[in-house]
This record gives sequence, C-alpha cells and structure tokens, in this order.
Amino acid sequence: MSTIATPRPSVIQLAIKEKGALYAAYIPLFADGGVFIPTTRDYKLGDDVYVLLSLPDDPQRYPVAGKVAWVTPPRAAANRTQGVGVRFPSDEKSKLLKHKIEEILGSHLASERPTQTI
Repeated sequence: MSTIATPRPSVIQLAIKEKGALYAAYIPLFADGGVFIPTTRDYKLGDDVYVLLSLPDDPQRYPVAGKVAWVTPPRAAANRTQGVGVRFPSDEKSKLLKHKIEEILGSHLASERPTQTI
C-alpha cells in the first residue's frame, strides 16, 4: 500500500524592521489579520506557509501557521512586488499577534498611503 506524502509547509522568516514596512505588509482586511511576504517562490492559493515573523523593536519571533490567500505574480501591474498574502489562522495566538501589530501601527492603520496589499 502506498502512502501519499503531503508536502510540508515551507518556512519563511520575515523580519520587519520599521513601522512603515509593517504598514506596507500588514493585511487588516483579513478577519484574523495577515501579512504580505515578498518572495519569488512559486506558491498557490491555499498553500500552507509557516511564517516566523519579527516585528519592529521586538526581540520576539512570532510563529504563524498561515495559508496563502493571494499571489502577486512576477511583473504585476503597477510595479507591485512579487509575493504572497498569508492569512493568519483563526486562533488565540493570531488574535494576539493581530492586536500587537495594530497596536504598533496605531494611527498608521487609517493612512491613505499605498501598501503592498489590497
């Protein structure tokens, strides 16, 4: 009897060093939050991705077992950066992370500045 191996989720380390970069990457439209990750790797919608996220002025790394919720292809319109939007899971750790990100961003969340996201 053969077994079908499910591919292990890829691990992406994303270190966001300043508020402006966090603003550009954060996806508040996802109910549980999410983040844009610049990558040239080929992902498909629904792929599992394990993200180790570092936030500005915070030594802790936050592990997130997310899913690819959209893909920005190479040479996308409006010079958008190639990468993927990863949706945070609907769990307590993600709620705390979303709250922490929104706390860091504060009034930036209402900004009209363009981001890497939708």
